[in-house]
Amino acid sequence: MSESEQPADAPGANAPEFSVSELSGALKRAIEDRFGYVRVRGEISGYRGPHSSGHVYFSLKDTGARLDAVIWKGVFGRMRVRPEEGLEVVVTGKLTTFAGKSAYQIIVESLEPAGVGALMALLEARRRKLAEEGLFDAARKQLLPFLPRVIGVVTSPTGAVIRDILHRLADRFPLHVLVWPVRVQGETSAEEVARAIHGFNAFPVDGAIPRPDLIIVARGGGSLEDLWSFNEEIVVRAAAESHIPLISAVGHETDTTLIDFAADLRAPTPTAAAELATPVRAELLAGLADLEGRLKGAALRAAERRRAELRSLARALTSGEAILAGPRQRLDTAVAALRAHGRADFDARSLKLARLSRRLARQSPQARLAGLAERRRGLAQRLARAGAMFSERARDRLTTAGRRLAALTRAEGRRFDERARFLAQFEGRLRRGFAEAQKRRETRLSAATQLLGAVGYRSVLARGFALVRDAAGAPLPRAAAIAPGQALRIQFADDTVGATADGRGGDPPTQRAKPKAIKGQQGSLF
Repeated sequence: MSESEQPADAPGANAPEFSVSELSGALKRAIEDRFGYVRVRGEISGYRGPHSSGHVYFSLKDTGARLDAVIWKGVFGRMRVRPEEGLEVVVTGKLTTFAGKSAYQIIVESLEPAGVGALMALLEARRRKLAEEGLFDAARKQLLPFLPRVIGVVTSPTGAVIRDILHRLADRFPLHVLVWPVRVQGETSAEEVARAIHGFNAFPVDGAIPRPDLIIVARGGGSLEDLWSFNEEIVVRAAAESHIPLISAVGHETDTTLIDFAADLRAPTPTAAAELATPVRAELLAGLADLEGRLKGAALRAAERRRAELRSLARALTSGEAILAGPRQRLDTAVAALRAHGRADFDARSLKLARLSRRLARQSPQARLAGLAERRRGLAQRLARAGAMFSERARDRLTTAGRRLAALTRAEGRRFDERARFLAQFEGRLRRGFAEAQKRRETRLSAATQLLGAVGYRSVLARGFALVRDAAGAPLPRAAAIAPGQALRIQFADDTVGATADGRGGDPPTQRAKPKAIKGQQGSLF
């Protein structure tokens, strides 16, 4: 039964009709209005790093469900803790839908480990890995110089740490300090710190810029997430590979990072690192530096709280990221599909190229020349055999043909003699027949000539008659047809003369003056 034939009380008969896009839009508005910003806890699954567009795609899962998650490029660059496969996290973001796959997802705006325990577990796994490689062995540690002439400091140039170190060194023992400015927190912090350590080691001993005798890597205190850059492998490996003795002064005394295990000496604070680097202590200045460090830390924390409040207020506004979310995700999906098709096409073309290469190898000049040479040798042998057989057969055929030709020559000679005699006889008969036929035609022609002379008008003219014609050459058999003054032409047996009719009848006069003939002209009869 078609839809038009369904009864009016059938289920859904009066339900409104939606297009796919309208239904997807309605579901999107319903989910976003109902949930908005949410916090979700789960384990990261399917994480493969940033997409070529810079966006990040993964899933959050627990024992009973799975939720797709997206981090846009700009948000991902500001994250202190990066997602990792298997890490249990708590994410904050906006729940929305992706119509291209008929799925719902969360747009992540902040990510943090699900408790300190999860982050500590990740840190412990990394520590065991690096320890098994020997990066923390005591045999790799170097002794610190007693009185370094130049100290290189890797830290933020705008924070309290560098001022604490410079003040402490100035109070205890003034010396030359080289500062390599880096970010101590954020997306590029780990790369910049590792680059600074390698850079100090690359200074020449007697160069224009003095090479440090000691390196201090310093940062103020903070949470485990704030200090996470100094737990990255790139920083730990750079500290372990340094040929210059290195002091790690990251965080407060209770803070522990992986660079502390790879450094030649760990200082509880950046100020303590300055004290350990020089042979003199100043307790009062150390206390003041500690108070100043706490003040700066409080200011940084207050600024961080204000940033968090500002982000909370900004979430209430519709951002460009939210408007472009769907098109961006569709673009990423299309790019992934295009790359898959490109790889499949490349594999197919590679296979086809391999087959063509094998065929080309079989058709190479060397192979073809070898085949042609072998074929030439075979043909030469066959040609030699065929030549011998052909010569023998030709001789046989020539002998047979010679005998047949001699016999035919004799037979043709006899036939030629017979035909010559026949032609001689036929020629005599033909000549006699032609002479007789010619005589018959001459007799018939003579009779016709006599008949023509008897019945023709010229014989009548010869007896004294004349033929009168008008100017056009038409005969005039009656006098009534001639008008006075009409031009006439009179034909005699020997010639034709012109005349003009005068219109008079009766007998002609007995004598008429004979007109004087004009030389060169014929006279008139009238």
